[in-house]
Amino acid sequence: MSDRISLKGISAKGFHGVLDFEKQDGQTFVVDVEMEVDLAPAGTSDDLVDTVNYAEVAGDIVDLIAGESLDLIEALADQIAAKVLTRPLVEAVIVTVHKPQAPVGHPFTDVAVTVERLRETPVVIAIGSNLGESVDTIQNAVGSLWLALELKGASRVYETAPVGGPDRQAAYLNAVVVGTTSMSPQRLLRTMQDIELDNGRVRKERWGPRTLDLDLIQYGDPVFDTDVRLETEALTLPHPRAHERGFVLVPWADADSEATLRVDGEVRRVAELVAEVGTAGVTLGPDVDLLEDGW
Repeated sequence: MSDRISLKGISAKGFHGVLDFEKQDGQTFVVDVEMEVDLAPAGTSDDLVDTVNYAEVAGDIVDLIAGESLDLIEALADQIAAKVLTRPLVEAVIVTVHKPQAPVGHPFTDVAVTVERLRETPVVIAIGSNLGESVDTIQNAVGSLWLALELKGASRVYETAPVGGPDRQAAYLNAVVVGTTSMSPQRLLRTMQDIELDNGRVRKERWGPRTLDLDLIQYGDPVFDTDVRLETEALTLPHPRAHERGFVLVPWADADSEATLRVDGEVRRVAELVAEVGTAGVTLGPDVDLLEDGW
């Protein structure tokens, strides 16, 4: 079952239409939106940060109705849907634009266009394991991630020296996958944590050995300024230490040679960060095709 927030009957004067008088005189447009949002966190926290501020959404819609003149309400509906989906918690949206004063030329009560749009946000996830059958664990994790992502690419598996944590840890196997998701960052994080638990993850010691570690490195695309910048107790985006970790950067560049990451407000190519950080302690591991063998 999907949680939803509905806003109905948002109206404003706009100048949309193909006829000259529509662009000159304007008319009233009415918009309904239905947003698919995971409301479980808000239900528990009673905190506005865990939901969508529908007053702000209404303001965005009014701005678009009253803004640039368009010929078609189809285009207006599409712009509204795109704007609503810039809010990370909205996973899908249905937008209906009504044009009750449209010059139809015959008796009618309403003209409306409805569009449905699903979030397709690029994401980067780092995978690590140094306990148990790590190759099998990483393959199982990638298989499970297909339930949350449309996977677009995966690195080779790398063997890396442990960074931080207790002494005498076994070497890690690391990989990175890239894909797109309709999930919000918070729902995706919970899904990743469930996959960790399914693979025997026990959280005893920070940076200690683990059967599986899944880290959400980036959510969105910094080149188009759609990457989410977030800092909460549960999740920081982009990952605050990714830019200095060779065991993340090397496989990431392997999975996506054009990858970029926002570092201190600046968009940097991951390949350049690899050159700065170096590849010491990061070597190719077992020969595994994660997209072929992960499911």
